[in-house]
Parts: sequence; structure tokens; C-alpha cells
Amino acid sequence: MSKPFLAKDIMVTSLVTLSPKMDVYEAIDVLLRHKISGAPVVDEKNHLLGAFSERGCMAVMIRGAVDVLPSAEVEAFMQPRDDVETITEETHLLTIAQIFIKTHARRLPVLRGEKLVGQVSRRDVVKAARELIHDAPEAKSAFLYLSAINERQHAPI
Repeated sequence: MSKPFLAKDIMVTSLVTLSPKMDVYEAIDVLLRHKISGAPVVDEKNHLLGAFSERGCMAVMIRGAVDVLPSAEVEAFMQPRDDVETITEETHLLTIAQIFIKTHARRLPVLRGEKLVGQVSRRDVVKAARELIHDAPEAKSAFLYLSAINERQHAPI
């Protein structure tokens, strides 16, 4: 098995996704049923349109309490695509870790062009980093080890 250095090595490809026209209460049920905190919202060609998360669920609750919503569509409560941090399959593990440290994101959609091909969670990064460190016990810290790997892989030829 190759070392998990890139998003494509650690991403999950079997994803729960939502449609922008899906009823928001149905979307909430999907999140609860699958015990996930959020899901990508995609069109019929699997292009990422945004993300719907527990934060969107809370917005539904608040707006529903004030406006007494009988129903609404996911797209009214999703985080728009421009506000969703994404990565590509070639994004390095260290870069992914840095994104998670700097943002509140719990998961990063992995795109090939505009098409959703996978997702990397904080837990995926922690597991991959642990595996790398376990394979190199002489490394004094995860970041020193990962930095060295990153430099080797991106060094000019």
C-alpha cells in the first residue's frame, strides 16, 4: 500500500449527497439517519453546488419558529459553493491539515474540475498522519515528518 500523502489516497468516495431541490426536512432526516454532520449538495451531473450541515439545520429551526415554514428546499439553507472550501485529488496531506487548522470546516469536498469525486474529513487526516508517524517513529513531530515528505515530493527535478 502506498503512503497516504494525497487527498486521493485518503478520501472517501461513497458519499451521502443532497439535491438542492430536496425538502429541507427530508435532508435533516438524511443527516440524522446517517449520523453525519453535513453533506455536499450536488446537481444531476454531480457538480458541487454547496453544502448542507447542522448549521443549516439550525437555521431551518430558527426560521421555522419565526416564519412557520411548512417546508423549504435545501438550496435556501445550504452554504453556497463559493463559501465551501474544497481540495483536489492531488492536494497534499500537510496542506489539508493546514486548511483544517485554519478553518472551521469538518470535511473538505474533493473535486475533479467541478465534479465531486470524494471527501476528506478531519478524522481521515488524523488517521493518515498517525499511520505515517507510526511508520517513522524517529520523526520528532508529525509536522516535521510531513514537511519533509512534502518537500521531497515537490522538490524541483
